[in-house]
Amino acid sequence: MIQKPDRRFLSLPAVRPCDTVEPAVLLDSLAALSRAICGFQSRPFATQRRNAREAVRQVRVLLEFFEDVREPRGGGGCGPVLAAGSSAAAAAAVLLCFSELHTTFQKIRFLLEDCSREGARVWILMRSRFVASQFRVLVRAIGTALDVLPLDSIDAGGEVKELVELVAKQARRASFELDSRDEYAMRQVRSMLDYFERGIEPDRGVIERVLEYLDIRSWSDCNKEIKFLEGEIESGCSDGNEREAPLLSSLVAFMSYCRVVLFEVLDHGSAQQTDAAQSSETLSSLNPEDFRCPISLELMTDPVTVSTGQTYDRSSIERWLKAGNVTCPKTGERLTSTELVPNSTLRKLIKQFCADNGISLANSGRRSSDIARTIDPGSTVAVEAMKKLSRFLARRLVFGTAEQKNKAAYEIRLLAKSNIFNRTCLIEAGAVMPLLSLLSSRDTATQENATAALLKLSKHTSGKRVIVDCGGLSPILSVLRKGSSLEARQIAAATMFYLSSVKGYRKLIGETPDAIPALVDLIRIGKPCGKQNAVVAIFGLLLYHGNQCRVIAAGIVPLLANLLASSEKDELIVDSLAVLASLADNADGTTAILQTPVLPLIIGFLRSSASKAGKEYSASILLSLCRHGGRDVIEVLARDPSLTASLYSLLTDGTSHGSKKARSLLKILLNSNERNRFRLS
Repeated sequence: MIQKPDRRFLSLPAVRPCDTVEPAVLLDSLAALSRAICGFQSRPFATQRRNAREAVRQVRVLLEFFEDVREPRGGGGCGPVLAAGSSAAAAAAVLLCFSELHTTFQKIRFLLEDCSREGARVWILMRSRFVASQFRVLVRAIGTALDVLPLDSIDAGGEVKELVELVAKQARRASFELDSRDEYAMRQVRSMLDYFERGIEPDRGVIERVLEYLDIRSWSDCNKEIKFLEGEIESGCSDGNEREAPLLSSLVAFMSYCRVVLFEVLDHGSAQQTDAAQSSETLSSLNPEDFRCPISLELMTDPVTVSTGQTYDRSSIERWLKAGNVTCPKTGERLTSTELVPNSTLRKLIKQFCADNGISLANSGRRSSDIARTIDPGSTVAVEAMKKLSRFLARRLVFGTAEQKNKAAYEIRLLAKSNIFNRTCLIEAGAVMPLLSLLSSRDTATQENATAALLKLSKHTSGKRVIVDCGGLSPILSVLRKGSSLEARQIAAATMFYLSSVKGYRKLIGETPDAIPALVDLIRIGKPCGKQNAVVAIFGLLLYHGNQCRVIAAGIVPLLANLLASSEKDELIVDSLAVLASLADNADGTTAILQTPVLPLIIGFLRSSASKAGKEYSASILLSLCRHGGRDVIEVLARDPSLTASLYSLLTDGTSHGSKKARSLLKILLNSNERNRFRLS
């Protein structure tokens, strides 16, 4: 009857039954809810054990009552049975009581789910007082509901009625105090956070005892706690409730310290592979203009799609609709619906783009909390814990065993994944040089983890400089050329892209023997993700025009032509078009492109590509081919009537850069048609 609503952790929303609900339906739902709550009896509770057990016990007694007052009927239905002569007022009181119990039981179920949730043990411990008060309030609400229940008007057994009366009395007197063991463990954690804040490492034995009490016994247990806490920080930032962020940040740092220092073994074989799949970064040269709202022209913080398929920032399109507009701002079409569909894919791309480039998003005049929280550690505890953790990992990379070095590289890979402050600490602790030395490891996992860790650190401004100053180009190139796995080569290509974002390094990388040929070779033999990373890395290198001849000489153009003809991955197609657009600016590049059968494909992408960036790159290529390829190319394009329509569409719908390219190409084609008509006349 009641669907489970979306909710934040430790929020207990409940849907109140409607006034017209059938008593039989309500009683059935109450029985089902009661059985679900009783099912928590077999679940492990790291904290709140006594409170959870007592709440389940009281609901279990009431379940017996609900089962007793249900009377089987033909057709499978059932309903409450009132005693003979019961009044309408009594019937209304029964319905009111059952409705109140239904609402309370929903909240109890949510609370039990949260208290037994895997990964939330530390946070539940730190919220112990609040959670205990929630149990107390909810169980007393049961007693309050039962106070209005006219038991004499219900046809149930005498023993069952006595149990209900007993539950009502106990519920009214319920204390549900904080367990002394929970309180002691909570104080221990707070004490350890205080130690970190003062720059002192807590006693390892104390940490181990607290983790044992919480049944956190392995690397994966610890990692689940960290992921949950990070999710809570992100949820708080997204809904504007950041009051708990300092404590959450402190706990993330504390649990990260525990994961790295206390647990030497990655206890499940899929840990690294799972993370590798998630963090195997696919780069993209997607035009950042696609991230801007067509209304405000600012980077979108909450992109949503309207019925016409256009995407806007939520705040901008909501203001447009509230002003009484019923059309799409960009296309002018009438909106068939005012529903705003979140574009989660684009949102993730924007967040990654901003995190990688240190860009702050404007959100009501304030810095984007998503970006700010990766730069600001969130608390003094997080600062000190991360500094100590970084020094620990740097020492492990130098003095540890082979297994310890591999794990240290993997931990750096995780810690630096999306947090700018963590990258800063790791770089300052001296992690770059020993990571570079691990690139020559014969162990595949070690080489992959070290390469991935360097990739994350290369996103940091000082990380790029330290990698190059430490002579990192040569070992990274060695992995790119002959890494022990395609995964390692793919990550090395992504690292080359981030290094090439520094203007002075583009020339250095381009002049490094075999750098560009190695990227081109990865396009030839790599998996789709590796191909895309290599294509985008070359796109970065082409920002230095001196690299154009080297890229052409490496034989990239035929490979890109094959990708355009065979790839089903839109992002890879767009990035390949971006590289061809850059190469076409050069006369040699134009010649190489015209030697492949790619021209009809480019025209097709201009006509039908779903990506605005893809259309604009296609127009740019065609414009360069016209300028450098001579009259033959122009005449081929001028004979295609669909091309003019596509260019007019880009002229009105494209970015300022794309519109400029479309306008120039249209002018060339129209002049060519005019000359042909004049010649014929």
